[in-house]
Amino acid sequence: MTNDLTSLARDGVLRVAINTGNRALVQQDGAQLRGISPALAQRLADEIGARLEHVVYEGAGKVFADAERDVWDVGFLAIDSTRAEKIAFTRPYIVIEATYAVRAKAAFQQIGDVDRTGVQVLTAKGSAYDMYLTDTLQRATLERFGTPPDSFAAFRDGLCDAVAGVRQSLEGFFEGDTNVRLLPGALTSVRQAMVLPRRDDPRLAALDAFVERAIDSGFVKANS
Repeated sequence: MTNDLTSLARDGVLRVAINTGNRALVQQDGAQLRGISPALAQRLADEIGARLEHVVYEGAGKVFADAERDVWDVGFLAIDSTRAEKIAFTRPYIVIEATYAVRAKAAFQQIGDVDRTGVQVLTAKGSAYDMYLTDTLQRATLERFGTPPDSFAAFRDGLCDAVAGVRQSLEGFFEGDTNVRLLPGALTSVRQAMVLPRRDDPRLAALDAFVERAIDSGFVKANS
């Protein structure tokens, strides 16, 4: 099945979309990218004998927006039924949690406390938790703003009453900020998968088998 994936590379180069806005999957240190997504990208490039080229984004919404623009060959996104109308998902390779960051003195104690009349919730535009909140919030008002780091900064600067995000990303951004705290528990669990930019791509089965091998061999666990 590995041979079926060699056609993903163009002139020996595999372009892989990497979302640096999700610290659970990617950690950036200057030009260096670490974490499970870059590790899987390199493993795939090595298997098919291609040179890896990172196509770096600061938010999942931008990765998805570029799916039809021939900018990347393989990517990493949260599984979502709306996105699945356009792109192809493998099985999930990891499941991560999203939660809220709130003001330290706010009355919110649990996830459910946030969905109240008059509360404004901030989310990164096009993120998996944006889509989840769009479907599930009943009383609070949802505001969308840029990439995850953009939305975190806007919340820090006073916008809205809570901001949604991947727990690790929120922890990294607000580390040492005594004015902000994270709520316990999970707002939603996000299933992360490898993706191809066309829904009907015939190479999906081979890419799914690649993910399966990476999980079964312990590679995903060792690099998460």
